[in-house]
Amino acid sequence: MKALRWSLGAVGDLLVTAGLVLLLFVAWQLWWTDVTANRVQDQTIARLDREFRQAPASANEKPKDVPFGEAFAILRIPRLGADYARPVLEGTSLDILDEGVGHYKDTAMPGVVGNFAVAGHRTTYGRPFHDIDKLQPGDKVVVETKTTYFVYVVKSHRIVLPTAVEVIAPVPDKPGVKPTERWMTMTACHPKYSAAERYIVFAQLDKSYPRAKGLPAGTLAVPKGA
Repeated sequence: MKALRWSLGAVGDLLVTAGLVLLLFVAWQLWWTDVTANRVQDQTIARLDREFRQAPASANEKPKDVPFGEAFAILRIPRLGADYARPVLEGTSLDILDEGVGHYKDTAMPGVVGNFAVAGHRTTYGRPFHDIDKLQPGDKVVVETKTTYFVYVVKSHRIVLPTAVEVIAPVPDKPGVKPTERWMTMTACHPKYSAAERYIVFAQLDKSYPRAKGLPAGTLAVPKGA
């Protein structure tokens, strides 16, 4: 009987320890990864801003291939806050998404005819698309590169299965069709804390401005009610 009580006590201690470890892991996933990722992403934004300022280039410069994993643009979404800014990196592997928003390889570059498609975490690692479901038709999405500000306008959203790769086709939802317009597609897991589905936001290029001249006043203003 004494041995049984000892065994039950040992099992109880193990379960408590396992529970504490699990809680620490959850805290690490939901809080600490945000802290570290936000720090890294802020540093990347600062570096890109310096590079963009120090190396002005012609607004007519053609987009070039970007090495895998390299940051090449800054994403700004006024609906998500006046200070919202996230780096855009080439590629969508998990290690890249931990450092910012990832650009789907072989989709169009910003401002180019086709579909500039990107992905971002909705939870953990800075969760750049945590509130993607708050975007509304008419909202502005600004992609800043070394030469240009590209201003897209949100058109619609959709929830799809992870297998619905047609949403990032050159013409969204129409694989094989030759593009004539400039689209942007943002993708994130859905619902929050799950990867069962994907939340998709479609936006279309509205205007572009040479970075050297800046954006018109009010472009980055937070929408009323946001």
